[in-house]
Amino acid sequence: MSRASAKSLPQLSLRIDLDGEDRIGPGKIELLEQIREHGSISAAGRAMDMSYKRAWDLVDEINRICGHVAVEPQAGGKNGGGAMLSPFGEALVARYRKIERDAARAVRKELEALKSDIVRSRKS
Repeated sequence: MSRASAKSLPQLSLRIDLDGEDRIGPGKIELLEQIREHGSISAAGRAMDMSYKRAWDLVDEINRICGHVAVEPQAGGKNGGGAMLSPFGEALVARYRKIERDAARAVRKELEALKSDIVRSRKS
């Protein structure tokens, strides 16, 4: 085990089930962050090794389940248009990341105990 991994804690992955089959999780949030960074759905998809169709379907799903537009078209310039997060999309990412940070902080002692238990069991 490397020094970095010996010191790091297990990571909490958060998925929020809104109802029935609708959920927001790390993949959709990362896609929104990639769209913000790259300025287009296709570039965000490429950055995540995802097809444009899959990326577009996820954006469409986010818009549908939230009842708000999270990604807006951006007027084209020299190379055509792109996409940007709407104010709702920005707020969604910020709120998800805050929930994620708060949850990780709340379970930190349990993650430390889990790591300790795993390290102990590997040595036996």
